[in-house]
Amino acid sequence: MKFSNYLRDTRFFLAFYVLLISFISLVIFLSTTDLSIVNNIFYINISSLFFVILYLAIGFINQRKFYQEMERLAESELEGVLVGLPKAQNYEQKLYLDLIKKNNINYLHELEKLQNEKREQQEFVMSWIHEVKLPIAVSRLLIEKSEDQPTEWLVDKFEDELRKIDDYVEQALYYSRIDSFSKDYFITEVNVNKIIKNSVKKYAKLFINKDIQINIENKNQYIQSDSKWLGFVIDQLLTNSLKYTDGGGKIAIFFEEDSKEKRMLILDNGMGIKMEDINRVFDRGFTGTAGRSNAKSTGMGLYLAKQLATKLGHDLTISSVENQFTKVVIHFPKIRNYYHL
Repeated sequence: MKFSNYLRDTRFFLAFYVLLISFISLVIFLSTTDLSIVNNIFYINISSLFFVILYLAIGFINQRKFYQEMERLAESELEGVLVGLPKAQNYEQKLYLDLIKKNNINYLHELEKLQNEKREQQEFVMSWIHEVKLPIAVSRLLIEKSEDQPTEWLVDKFEDELRKIDDYVEQALYYSRIDSFSKDYFITEVNVNKIIKNSVKKYAKLFINKDIQINIENKNQYIQSDSKWLGFVIDQLLTNSLKYTDGGGKIAIFFEEDSKEKRMLILDNGMGIKMEDINRVFDRGFTGTAGRSNAKSTGMGLYLAKQLATKLGHDLTISSVENQFTKVVIHFPKIRNYYHL
């Protein structure tokens, strides 16, 4: 820190001193006709100037070390880490240092959050790549053995693998859009039954192949939502039920209503969820015991369903008893909450 910079910082004090000493000198000079008073005025000015210079010198020496340390930190290449902050010389400096420390803590927290998100995204991409490679590999095997199989059988198998790839691509697409959700939604009154039937139709082949019975409440239910995003949520819940329900099982979709909300319930008699896993099923990348035993599980379906339902102003809850049932509920409040949009 240069002394000229210090003087510039104390310019208001110096201006006040000049005005004050000038005023005092003028008052003393006008209070008498004795010209010898000029010597006294000169003595007062010199004495006061000496003490002001002494005050400025002491202040500069005390603060120079502080500012030199701050300049060193400002020129340092260390980012986000405050090492050896100087001790504050006055209350103003203390406030600034406290503010710097607080901002630095917030910066580190935000940096850690971004690093975690980046790591989770990388894990999702790696998991997604491994999952999407599986139907591609199966398709290649089908091509290699195509000479020994009838055309209808091959077409059927290729359709199954293409559907899997399509599901994975759609999941990745919605995952990439989740942070820009507010730019790509349109809330209207939608017929939930119509969306459900579209999802069931989309996965009709799975129902048939696994001989799973589906029962849907045959009554139109209207709620405020975005049909595209809600359709994706229902797709994820339905495929999750199909994945963990054994052949010959049952899935039921029905509705409940009270004064506060409408509820859509998806109930299956599949393998259920272990008690220790139930509170983590909506976590990103969590597959649980059942998922780890299922090579086709990415652990992203329920996470995306929960996130998108929340952003739509809905809620998603789940209950289950292992080896008995799993029940997923989409809550549609009658008074919408736009906070998360």
